[in-house]
Amino acid sequence: MIPIEAFPTLELNLVVNGLPRAVNVNPCVTLLDLLREYLHLTGSKKGCDHGQCGACTVLLDGKRVNSCLILAVSREGSTVTTIEGLGSTSKMHPLQSAFIRHDALQCGYCTPGQICSAVGLLREGQAKSRDEIREGMSGNLCRCGAYIGIVDAIADVMASGSTLLEDQ
Repeated sequence: MIPIEAFPTLELNLVVNGLPRAVNVNPCVTLLDLLREYLHLTGSKKGCDHGQCGACTVLLDGKRVNSCLILAVSREGSTVTTIEGLGSTSKMHPLQSAFIRHDALQCGYCTPGQICSAVGLLREGQAKSRDEIREGMSGNLCRCGAYIGIVDAIADVMASGSTLLEDQ
């Protein structure tokens, strides 16, 4: 096995949460590790590290992805939005507010991925019912079992007609 340090770093340019970022990165680094370890954005969580739990979900060029499955260097020029880029404590994203209002979290570990995935789901416009919300969010696991609150929060924002485009 070749040690990761043996590979030369490559310059990578991204727009992360609305800010241009240039980093030199090892070609083996995932987008999740780039966000957490290079850019110190720790909102996206490392859960299973195999794309099975959704804790690392971010919006990549506006679409939800499991950032643990993507090599960072493959996304030169892309736009990435993490939970940190969706809102702030003084101006929360409608889904962040809805998650609090509907008690859609317990330990909170999966919440950033759940919210990013919910933003992507609503933008896709495929979910029209609670069952379709459940199906669309099936790739995001909550080990605490806050699923009822999560569906309530998403359905609430969907019913409000929020455009969810303000963070683009």
